[in-house]
Amino acid sequence: MTSLHAPRRDRAPSPWVTRWARLIAPGAAVLDVACGAGRHVRWLAARGYRVTGVDRDGAALAALAGLGELIEADIESGPWPLPGRRFGGVVATNYLWRPLMPALLGSVADGGALIYETFAAGNETVGRPSRPDFLLRPGELLAACAGPNWRVVAYEDGFLAEAGHQDGQAAPGRFVQRIAAVRRAGDQPGAAPARYRL
Repeated sequence: MTSLHAPRRDRAPSPWVTRWARLIAPGAAVLDVACGAGRHVRWLAARGYRVTGVDRDGAALAALAGLGELIEADIESGPWPLPGRRFGGVVATNYLWRPLMPALLGSVADGGALIYETFAAGNETVGRPSRPDFLLRPGELLAACAGPNWRVVAYEDGFLAEAGHQDGQAAPGRFVQRIAAVRRAGDQPGAAPARYRL
């Protein structure tokens, strides 16, 4: 699924994911949505997280055997394959299917973290994806995590100039929007506020 909307840039984990994974409790269950070739499945599993990867590409999932729970499902055309399940972390990168957003947010357990990064409006000026269906509108992730149940720890919306190549040519960079947010379990009277290290 990740490769549907954009060319794969590399196999290294996203710096956004590696930076904000610390919001996820050690050893917690983590869901990687549209995990593709599994760059985050591999990185998270190597750090002791119990990983569930979901993707429609069975061959890509087969290459991840032994790293965690792997679910082959077309989450855009079929039902959500994890109804009622909640995770200490939900990771999604380079993927956007707006009808799925309530399921993703609902899959984050109390005290768990959403770490999301994908292409944003403006990317149509530099390459693929270019269709508005696959580009976040300004503030869209902030709006999704608005309200008393969420604490937004980090948010960015802008342009990343990137070194490297895409389709045999110098990469032009990309427009991205990304968020790291924690689902609040409810404030206890007199409790000290949570400290999310920046």
